[in-house]
Amino acid sequence: MALRLLLHVAVLRLGTTRPLVQGLGFREPAVAWPSFFHLNSPLEVQETRQIPKNGSAPLLVDVQVFVSNVFNVDILRYTMSSMLLLRLSWLDTRLAWNGSVYPRRMVTLPWGSLWTPGLTLQEALWVDWQNQSPQARVDPDGHVELYLALTTETNCDFELLHFPRDQSDCTLSFYALSNTAMELEFQPHVVNEIVSVKREYVVRDLKTQVPPQQLVPCFQVTLRLQNTALKAILALLVPGEALLLADMCGGLLPLQATERTAYKVTLLLGYLVFHSSLVQALPSSSSCNPLLIYYFTVLLLLLFISTMETVLLAGLLARGHLRAKSSPSPAPRGERQDPGHPGPNPEEAPRGVKGSWSSWAEAADHTFFLVYVAGMVCSQFVFAGLWMWATCKSDPAPGEAAPHGGQPRL
Repeated sequence: MALRLLLHVAVLRLGTTRPLVQGLGFREPAVAWPSFFHLNSPLEVQETRQIPKNGSAPLLVDVQVFVSNVFNVDILRYTMSSMLLLRLSWLDTRLAWNGSVYPRRMVTLPWGSLWTPGLTLQEALWVDWQNQSPQARVDPDGHVELYLALTTETNCDFELLHFPRDQSDCTLSFYALSNTAMELEFQPHVVNEIVSVKREYVVRDLKTQVPPQQLVPCFQVTLRLQNTALKAILALLVPGEALLLADMCGGLLPLQATERTAYKVTLLLGYLVFHSSLVQALPSSSSCNPLLIYYFTVLLLLLFISTMETVLLAGLLARGHLRAKSSPSPAPRGERQDPGHPGPNPEEAPRGVKGSWSSWAEAADHTFFLVYVAGMVCSQFVFAGLWMWATCKSDPAPGEAAPHGGQPRL
């Protein structure tokens, strides 16, 4: 690196024989190059790559974070992909020059020829820096400006209790691990440059902060993501409510009809398939699972109870019919049979027993239907209330109770 910088300095010095402005009547001016163009020893080169001094105070680095895109929000993997542009600026008086003597408004220096803060993204699964060798711009006062563009996939702790109307805060923590908090301090700002909203999750708010009591310099960018919920409503809530309404309408079929039992069993089997695919589609959490998981589980239990009621009453009714046909009721004791008026028809007693069993089963079925409809309506109101007012506090992370995981253990 020192050899490359010395070659760069030699080329610049050879370039001083050329006039800055070419034209008739102009003479070559006396040029005084900036001090960093006169680095002749490796020690001087190494000095420019050390963090600039700001007296007893830490060096202030102004950071502007431009969020240009947020895509591929995966709630099953708890990840989020985003595109960012960082604008870093700070003051390095070692790179200043006399602008009246050297008429250059700005110079461009390579990445490795001066000190720049090395940033590490804590939540990143992978980071793709768009430019591996960025150029820094320096003005005559020594103000350095550096642009870094990156695409990254980061971890995000989504709050999915109210999925699909969930809203979560995703944090991006940038650390300068090569410096200490006594040497460097960040002043972050964030700008929302997202121009497209045609996606499932949209960015509702952006904010930055500097965490207190950090061993190394750090700044955080928080993105508030909100689910638009249209896809989940069409794919989850509409089929669930349709099956619920179909089951309620199935209770209007006559109990004696064999089609009712087949109808109920078909609905139950269809909902079991829907529920199995639903469990795989919804995310799970160690702290707060989505309310929809409990809601659809309750619907499954209600459908199971409704089907079992239909099968039970239909079985009891069929058993009563068979019992009435096999054992007709005998004539009461003490009654005389008139020879001219023979006893009752043997089929009349079974018909009476059959009518009593049928009326009892229909009355029980009607009562269950009313209770079932009332329970369904109440469950909808209870779920709506939980949806509006229920909250869930996630378990604290292991590193929150004790910073950096606590003291090392032997």
